[in-house]
Amino acid sequence: MEHRRSPQQIPVVVLAGFLGSGKTTLLNHLLHRSGGSRIGAIVNDFGAIEIDAMAVAGALGDSTVSLGNGCLCCAVDASELDDYLERLAGPAAGVDVIVIEASGLAEPEELVRMLLASEHPGIVYGGLVEVVDAAEFDATRGKHPEIDRHLALADLVVVNKMDRAEQGGERVLGLVRSLGDPGAAVVPATYGRIDPEFLFDCRPGEERVGQLSFDDLHTHRDGENHAGHLHTRYDSLSFVSGRPLDPRRLMAFLDSRPEGLYRIKGYVDFGPHDSANRYAVHAVGRFLRFYPEPWPRGGERLTQLVLIGFGIDGAALRKELDACTSDAPHADEHGMWGVLRYVQGLEEDPEEDFEAYGS
Repeated sequence: MEHRRSPQQIPVVVLAGFLGSGKTTLLNHLLHRSGGSRIGAIVNDFGAIEIDAMAVAGALGDSTVSLGNGCLCCAVDASELDDYLERLAGPAAGVDVIVIEASGLAEPEELVRMLLASEHPGIVYGGLVEVVDAAEFDATRGKHPEIDRHLALADLVVVNKMDRAEQGGERVLGLVRSLGDPGAAVVPATYGRIDPEFLFDCRPGEERVGQLSFDDLHTHRDGENHAGHLHTRYDSLSFVSGRPLDPRRLMAFLDSRPEGLYRIKGYVDFGPHDSANRYAVHAVGRFLRFYPEPWPRGGERLTQLVLIGFGIDGAALRKELDACTSDAPHADEHGMWGVLRYVQGLEEDPEEDFEAYGS
């Protein structure tokens, strides 16, 4: 099977990684520092509210396709994926490279199979980029040993959040190198900041694609059992409220969140406590950050959250979040103190925003 790129073909790169590893952070970094190359993106959120697509769409405009509420690896087949690629690969789009940002629970092998099975003449498989959370790597690998297989598939591994890892992340960096393919690049990063050339040059050669096959990569089996995929073990809850949330009640909810609730992302309206800003919230495991940002002009003021976890009681969590809403017309003078403890000062890193630790 030939994968050499013709002058008319656009490389399609799969950007994968577990929940909260920093995929959206990395993609947004590349979008703003692409060196003139135009990037198109297919963003696949796990959850009915497409939080990651919202973050990316501002930078891409019309050069983005958003797929929510499920994992791309099981939600569509190769022909359907071709339909999405057609929107970005046409000459009118003027795109130089397409990035598929997989959900944090997607199966990279399936996405690679789909691209290799694609009959779209305008694209060529451009390689797999796996993003690793250096701070959570040991815990993630302990719960999900299949992460080792994902690393073995990758053409480029970005070891992200090195600033949060113990001993500067060198141990994790060495471990990832030992688990990955010897021909793959392993790059340390903080806030997803890597040289865009790593992404654009990571396309596998003929030999590398053969290594990715695991003897059957080129053959996608119809009706294949997806029971072993990560996302089959996780549930998501989407919460939307037109009423502001009380910061004290929300912090009580977050402080007592169950162990299985691994990922929280979205935007919070605190109403009179800060009428000028919405607060992007990002939680991975026990890590929590809020990022205040001005409300978009003309948009409806809503709290929009996606919660992802293993063995979570969605009805109970929704009831607890409903109890966090408030119609109080005036703010409690000290109500935001609990939230502000988790706002990292912008003076420490002016470029850091909601995407600092990604999805």
